[in-house]
Amino acid sequence: MAKKKADTIPGARSLLAILTLAIIAALGWWWFKSSQPDFIRYDAFGIEIPANFSIHGIDVSKYQQRINWEAVKEMEVEDVRIGFVFIKATEGLGKMDGYFRRNWEKAAETGLPRGAYHFFIAPKSGAEQAENFIRRVDLQPGDLPPVLDVEQTYGVSAEKLQKEVKAFLERVETHYGVKPIIYTNVDFYERYLKADFNDYPLWVAHYLKKDRPRITRNWAFWQYSETGNVNGIRGKVDFNVFNGDSTDFENLLLD
Repeated sequence: MAKKKADTIPGARSLLAILTLAIIAALGWWWFKSSQPDFIRYDAFGIEIPANFSIHGIDVSKYQQRINWEAVKEMEVEDVRIGFVFIKATEGLGKMDGYFRRNWEKAAETGLPRGAYHFFIAPKSGAEQAENFIRRVDLQPGDLPPVLDVEQTYGVSAEKLQKEVKAFLERVETHYGVKPIIYTNVDFYERYLKADFNDYPLWVAHYLKKDRPRITRNWAFWQYSETGNVNGIRGKVDFNVFNGDSTDFENLLLD
């Protein structure tokens, strides 16, 4: 019996050594990951960019005026380039953004995945606002889903707001055959929309945290800065990230 016990000691020691190395490796990986920055300053873009996301984009409207889309597409700083763009299309019952047509066509010519958004006027009919958007926006395979930008109540009640938002979303979903994305900020969502709209993809604006937005529900896009710089665009522009990898992003695009 004594001999058998002695024979097992080297094996036990080897197992202990392997376990020790595994623990050290795991602790080393944890330390490496925890020591990585949550955001990195990119002087060319003029902002700090969240480090834990790989797909970056911008959103534009008439306020960016005439954009050189080739310059936007070609700009790349280290591992960051513009991978998608949301473009303002319409507002309220009858308005169309003055630069929408040009931005929509030129973005497509460069091969940038594009999405169109409608700025919502809460006191107006949601269904009629949807018709304004539908008349102006012809979505194609490879485009992002349509977006409803709702961020002001204009004095209407929460019940009225929710009713008209639902009317817009349902009409747009019926027409395009895809669930629209809701764009809003964290406080507005939690105060006025809440769980009634959790089935819709969320594009959330939140500038107070540098690693991720302060919201508990899942989200697809995060607008984290409104002061970025991009080649080909005069003035400041909003920056966004997509919450997923390239496969997730491809799955979101229209068929």
